[in-house]
Amino acid sequence: QVQLVESGGGLVQAGGSLRLSCAASGKIFSTDVMGWYRQPPGKQRELVALITYGGSSNYLDSVKGRFTISRDNAKNTVYLQMNSLKPEDTAVYYCNAKQFRGSSLVGDYWGQGTQVTVSS
Repeated sequence: QVQLVESGGGLVQAGGSLRLSCAASGKIFSTDVMGWYRQPPGKQRELVALITYGGSSNYLDSVKGRFTISRDNAKNTVYLQMNSLKPEDTAVYYCNAKQFRGSSLVGDYWGQGTQVTVSS
């Protein structure tokens, strides 16, 4: 089992920055892929960014160049630095951890979510 606790959300003006953190506890393995998802009001949850244990990352097109995902494996923590925020970034942001054994997904864990609100 893996437990995920997010922090760092809040209210910010357009153009501002926020840094989200996600602390993981439990059985963390080098096969884990960590990610940030978001769910805007009235919309489906979408993948924002993910990062492998080795540091390879991918981003949603609309956040490329503005958001940066990183992880500190020694602290079992993943971060999302969000710059140049826009009102359309307003959403509940969720941390996610996926565990694999070979190509099989064996664990899929979620944090409780943290609200990010960007005012225009």
